[in-house]
Amino acid sequence: MKSKILPWHLGSLLLGMAFLLAVIFVKPIGVSTQFVIADALVWQQADSTLITKDVTAKTGYASSNAYLNKSEGKYAKEAANPLNYSFIFVLAMMAGAWISSRMNGDKPSAEEKVMPAVWRNNFGTCKVKRYTAAFIAGFIVLFGARLAGGCTSGHMMSGMMQTALSGYLFALGVFVIAIPLSIILFRK
Repeated sequence: MKSKILPWHLGSLLLGMAFLLAVIFVKPIGVSTQFVIADALVWQQADSTLITKDVTAKTGYASSNAYLNKSEGKYAKEAANPLNYSFIFVLAMMAGAWISSRMNGDKPSAEEKVMPAVWRNNFGTCKVKRYTAAFIAGFIVLFGARLAGGCTSGHMMSGMMQTALSGYLFALGVFVIAIPLSIILFRK
């Protein structure tokens, strides 16, 4: 079965509607915090004292890690009880991306998946270089998201929808850096 890809304007409208419905019925969308929660889940397996119940904390949980203990143990509580809206949302995003990739009729070749033509044309065919660059870029994006107190979906998309100044400033910063950097890196 071959399916058509939605035109960009229809996809944008559907994405905007999904964000609007989330804001109205649940809460603004943001996902980078869930990577911190996933890290805490793994860390808790190695150090059982990382997250503890604390009746004096507003959330009922505390952590020996200052970041997880933020907001009176808010993140510690999420890590102790990971089956919450935000964590399930991130898992659903991954499942949705996988389903979407299966519905698209035009499948890239195995070689194109590992080494896209745009990368190959600009940087060569070294897989180690490709994977290293992807890892470093992912690390910088996630580090920046946590440093900014939110990710692209939380700041830019949800934030701008709620007319938050931080959302507009974040979007401005992203485009002021991303466009020139793309022009420099992808000259060909």
